[in-house]
Amino acid sequence: MSRACSQEPDAKADLTRVPPGAALQDRATRRPAAPEPLGDLRYRALMGAGAWEALSPDVRRRFSHRLAGGQSVIYSGQILETRLNLFGRLLVTAARLIGAPFPLRSYAAGEPTVVTVTEDRTSQGQFWTRLYGWGGGFPQIVHSSKRFAGPTGLEEYVGRGVGVALSLHAVEGALVFRSAGYFFSVFGLRLSLPKRLSPGALEAIHRDLGASRFHFTLTLTHPWFGCLLHQTALFHDSNDVPSGGGEEGHR
Repeated sequence: MSRACSQEPDAKADLTRVPPGAALQDRATRRPAAPEPLGDLRYRALMGAGAWEALSPDVRRRFSHRLAGGQSVIYSGQILETRLNLFGRLLVTAARLIGAPFPLRSYAAGEPTVVTVTEDRTSQGQFWTRLYGWGGGFPQIVHSSKRFAGPTGLEEYVGRGVGVALSLHAVEGALVFRSAGYFFSVFGLRLSLPKRLSPGALEAIHRDLGASRFHFTLTLTHPWFGCLLHQTALFHDSNDVPSGGGEEGHR
């Protein structure tokens, strides 16, 4: 049986071509490689080294950018599908009171979307801005703030003091955010929302597709009212994404 062609050359054949002492000389003159710049370590610290390494390399890269105060990273793409059931539409309408954190279209596909992540110098968290280019001449813009705090180490505030604790998981190379309790923050007090009043289980999945692209899925599922919201989108890395790195990462 013939051996398949390999990109790696045969080791024995290579050694016969090396002049005596060349390997030692090369080793003596070779400079040690410069260490890779240390990025943002906060997501890695929350997940643990094992779960972090289970993520796809490009997922790790996107969630370890070290953004200095005021810097942003931008991802642009296209909505593949947005779907709301009846109870989802009622929830979306009611949520306008806290800033409309959910997509307002019941059914949508093909519209442009842009996500911007900006470092928050005050809280040491991140501002997330999502733009939906709905038809009709005016976009929808959703603002939220991720803070590295709370019982799970990560919370997302969507407006009017309403927030959700998030847990992080590595599933088949994808990064998965899952809700771990909703709450109100009023005058410095944190009030947990009873489970029976919860809007449902929130899950967001960031899955790398290669070629600087990734797939994003957002679902909100209620134990009684089913799938309230299902949205999928395809994004690509912006050409002007900062390379990240620095002398010290976030601790």
